[in-house]
Amino acid sequence: QVQLVESGGGLVQAGGSLRLSCAASGRTFGSRAMGWFRQAPGKEREFVAAINWSGGSTYYGDSVKGRFTISRDGAKNTVYLQMNSLKPEDTAVYYCAADPAIVVVTSATGYKYWGQGTQVTVSS
Repeated sequence: QVQLVESGGGLVQAGGSLRLSCAASGRTFGSRAMGWFRQAPGKEREFVAAINWSGGSTYYGDSVKGRFTISRDGAKNTVYLQMNSLKPEDTAVYYCAADPAIVVVTSATGYKYWGQGTQVTVSS
């Protein structure tokens, strides 16, 4: 089992920045692939970013490319999402996800473990 705890959400003005953190505990091999997804009210869950075990490969959704950066600290078993140039349309609940798979996928169905989510609100 893997437990994921997100932190760092909040309210920010458009153009501002936030950094989300996701700490994983439990079986570390269960979190080889880690990702971030988001869900706004009335919308489907959307892929944001993902990273592989070593941190050497990263993937981004088209709507966040160039603005968000995913990274991980292996020693702390923590993944981060640095969000810059935030827009009101980035407002959503952000979820951390993890999976034992070595191959990273961008579909939510490819992740076995999920955090509870953290709210990010961007005001205009």
